[in-house]
Amino acid sequence: MYKAPNGKEIFVLDGHTHFWDGSPENQKNIHGKQFIDCFYAYHTNLSPPEQLWEKARFEKYTEDDIYRDLFVDGPDDMAIIQSTYLRDFYKDGFSSIERSTSMASRHPERFIVNGAFDPRDGEKALEYIHYMKEEFDIKGVKMYTAEWNGESKGWALNDPDAYRCFELCEKLGIKNIHVHKGPTIIPLNKDAFDVHDVDYAATDFQNLNWIIEHCGLPRLDDFCWIAVQETNVYGGLAVALPFIHARPRYFAEVIAELLFWVGEDKLLFGSDYAIWTPQWLVEKFWNFQIPDDIAQERGVQLTDEIKEKILGLNAARIYDIDVDAKKKTLAGAPVQIAAE
Repeated sequence: MYKAPNGKEIFVLDGHTHFWDGSPENQKNIHGKQFIDCFYAYHTNLSPPEQLWEKARFEKYTEDDIYRDLFVDGPDDMAIIQSTYLRDFYKDGFSSIERSTSMASRHPERFIVNGAFDPRDGEKALEYIHYMKEEFDIKGVKMYTAEWNGESKGWALNDPDAYRCFELCEKLGIKNIHVHKGPTIIPLNKDAFDVHDVDYAATDFQNLNWIIEHCGLPRLDDFCWIAVQETNVYGGLAVALPFIHARPRYFAEVIAELLFWVGEDKLLFGSDYAIWTPQWLVEKFWNFQIPDDIAQERGVQLTDEIKEKILGLNAARIYDIDVDAKKKTLAGAPVQIAAE
């Protein structure tokens, strides 16, 4: 839990984390190396120097590493693990629900593990959604529309096969659909992460929450124009947040635009661990103020109350988490590393 300078304890639900294996041993081909190298470039270019990791640890970190970085050294109370398979690039998948669930089972009070599926798999995709719900009781999924699948180099949220999958998600109560709509990663195609299809899916599936990870960057304007009219569209701040260090005025422009268009109740904190760790992101975000000229132009402000919503309360609401009850549960399960 993060303790603000005024002494208030802030509930932090990290909405975008991973437990990946991008090691050379798991890389199926050159594309697996390209992908993790691109992640590492984001890490080295946008992190404070004292937060940089060695490449080998970045490629594959341990169960103790993630627990320590999020909950012992870091301020997270809970974290959502997002699945990303990339089976065309990695032998055992990049971040599979099975591997993440095994890790999270050591600390079930702190982790939510989301699944993933590929609509291009047809009937097998529907069967896999059933499997994930029955085996893991998932509450959400992560969509990666630029993922390769054989000859296909991407898909859209409004494809007919995708709609069949979302219909099943709605029926089974899998209501939180996290969608990567952000920067491209080598060798994926940038256009396959375009946000235009969000408008279709959000309109046609009003009972699902569409959490657009990375808030569409670098397509912020397009995302904002969609999110302002779709009440079930949320903005995930992973990737946007590290600019608070590397380019603070740019971050101020981004967060001001999101507050103006999307609103304080529909923005979710995400560290994008392990590209970045939450400790420095939360601390810098809590101490951040939008410059006066930017705030006045848009008529927005970033108060402590708004920061508290973004850091955890908004995500808790859409995941049906009773924050007061969760705090009591966590108080009875204090953080400790496995070795202890």
